[in-house]
Amino acid sequence: MSAPETEFPIPETTRVVAVANQKGGVGKSTTVVNLSAWLALEGAKVLIVDLDPQANATTGVGVDPRRVSGNIYQILVEDLAAEDAIEPTAVKNLYCIPSTIDLAGAEIELVPAFSRELKLRQGLEPVISDYDYVFIDCPPSLGLLTINALAAAAEVLVPIQCEYYALEGLGQLLKNVNLVRLSLNRDLRLSGIVLTMYDGRTRLAEQVANEVRNHFPGRVFESAVPRSVRLAEAPSFGKPVALHDPRSRGAVAYKAVAGEFARQVLKVKSLTEGETTMQDDIMEESAISIPGDAPASPLDSVLEAAEAGLGGSVASEPTSSPPASPVGSETSYAESTPTDAVAAAGPEPATELEPLATVAEPWRPHGGES
Repeated sequence: MSAPETEFPIPETTRVVAVANQKGGVGKSTTVVNLSAWLALEGAKVLIVDLDPQANATTGVGVDPRRVSGNIYQILVEDLAAEDAIEPTAVKNLYCIPSTIDLAGAEIELVPAFSRELKLRQGLEPVISDYDYVFIDCPPSLGLLTINALAAAAEVLVPIQCEYYALEGLGQLLKNVNLVRLSLNRDLRLSGIVLTMYDGRTRLAEQVANEVRNHFPGRVFESAVPRSVRLAEAPSFGKPVALHDPRSRGAVAYKAVAGEFARQVLKVKSLTEGETTMQDDIMEESAISIPGDAPASPLDSVLEAAEAGLGGSVASEPTSSPPASPVGSETSYAESTPTDAVAAAGPEPATELEPLATVAEPWRPHGGES
């Protein structure tokens, strides 16, 4: 097997991934565009479904939403065939179903529709098998559009900005993922968490990264995406950073994330019967702790409550991991080493977690008030 096939294996069946976080500005569209671009450049056939009325993923791959023959709004509301809305992009093997500002009113228009939560799944079903990956860019909300995305996907990928506010809604997002699993999509699982906008010069970024890694061991991608000027300016040229500046820190980081994401299929195949598979979607319980001698943070109860819905209580594996490390070598940021794999220290007896209905106040850094 050649090196590219080893680093970016093509899945045997289509992976449909919803990239979701109700917090705006955490890098959802940026992650969709650049993750899709690298997978396509490595030989996979990829489809982006832009479900955000802002249409950032659409313009980010060089598609003008004002000059297309069809869009996702027409698929959801007017029953347009998905194949009539697919547009080629600036990247070979990468295609896009564009969004439009009209999508902002789709949630109201879909209220009287029959099976309104499944409109996206039904619309995409005829074309899903034509692609290796389908990425759905969700809007920054937990409304009907996001529910449609979660009902249509098999996986959910969560970008987390390495700042405090991005953590606040994580518990609520995972609670909603659990509700969708219970009522609409039993196959839905957490594919992983991507740390974005990581600034190694700040202690807050390091602290947030450690909190998330410790509480979701094995679920956070080792490669953190740093803040990058090239990454931020690439959409203005209508292309992913992989084409704009493939040697920039942002491009290298997203290529590393894409490789980790693609290799997840190998981890599933390598597990023997009786072990926990990715499809089980069980997240291991781990105590949250603030650096130093501070007591356990209130974020513990928020995330544990979300975990309870996503997989119930399981054996705990206390972990210890160094700060997340952005990939690249630009000199404007502090250097750091790649994060080591999370080491398991041994199981503890399973404990019953509190129900989702009782969610405590989120953790606040340094004991400050909001």
